[in-house]
Amino acid sequence: RPGLRVPGAWDGFEVAIRAVLGQQITVQRSIQIASRITSAIGTPVEETIPGLTHAFPRPEHFNLKVLHGMPKARAAALMGVAAATRKDAHLFDPRRDLEEAVLHLCKLPGIGEWTAQYIAMRALGETDAFLAGDVGVQKGFTVRGKRPTASQLLVRAERWRPWRAYAVLHSWMACADIPKTSSPKKRKL
Repeated sequence: RPGLRVPGAWDGFEVAIRAVLGQQITVQRSIQIASRITSAIGTPVEETIPGLTHAFPRPEHFNLKVLHGMPKARAAALMGVAAATRKDAHLFDPRRDLEEAVLHLCKLPGIGEWTAQYIAMRALGETDAFLAGDVGVQKGFTVRGKRPTASQLLVRAERWRPWRAYAVLHSWMACADIPKTSSPKKRKL
């Protein structure tokens, strides 16, 4: 995959919110929830781009009313990210080193290692961010049917520093290339 790059984002706050929304649910469901939140509290856009009606909401617009019906822990995590961003406007600036950024992000409610590494990769442009606990990454490094653990991947990934985020992307792409198999059809005898 020549030319594969770590995808960045112009708004670290949006990346962080979407990362929290995406925890333990499908990508499609995460997109639906993000769209609902954006429609409810985002800024209306007057551009004539088909499908674009609102810009992603700013941290000061996040409130528990709009998050009604969401699991309490996830709503608390979203409110925590919004509060931290209001308190520190430079929270997602790419000036922190990876270890410092991950430690700082993990202090926020609902932000664990995977989410912090993902935010570091996408929002902070950290080329060394590594999502060792990601199932897709683990699947991408499966050898002879044996999926490595997060600990085993971290040891293996040491030699890829400072470019481990590229290994994450290559692993995700490799998983996307695997054809989905359906259950075998039953034959009539």
